[in-house]
Amino acid sequence: MIMMVGSQRDFDMLAGKGDGVAFKPEDLEALHAFMTKWNNDLVESGEFVDAQGLTAPVHARRIRLRDGVPVVTDGPYAETQEVLAGYTIVDCASFDRATEIAAKLADTPHPEGLDLGREWYVDVRPCVGSMDELE
Repeated sequence: MIMMVGSQRDFDMLAGKGDGVAFKPEDLEALHAFMTKWNNDLVESGEFVDAQGLTAPVHARRIRLRDGVPVVTDGPYAETQEVLAGYTIVDCASFDRATEIAAKLADTPHPEGLDLGREWYVDVRPCVGSMDELE
């Protein structure tokens, strides 16, 4: 699973609002074109399994159990700046190949001068098919 992360600020910039550099319509078009090609390349190679983008952290809820009672907290969460923004599942020959696929996201288009306030990254983790694979 290739996991893309983002903060509420990132989602706000994509929506063209918030502080800092906002994505203009042409920036969004370039981003969508890049992601469409990246996904279509995976479909054509037979490695694509599934992909989903997730809503902004402001639409998230965290549920915890306190004294046996569920407690619901609306997002975003002060203690968590970055959350899962979307994912792509690939079925490929090796973990190295999955890493190679994820590395292509390093060229994701963005507005000139954009400062995320952090280093950009994606995570790659194998999905487990059974309890035996949890080692």
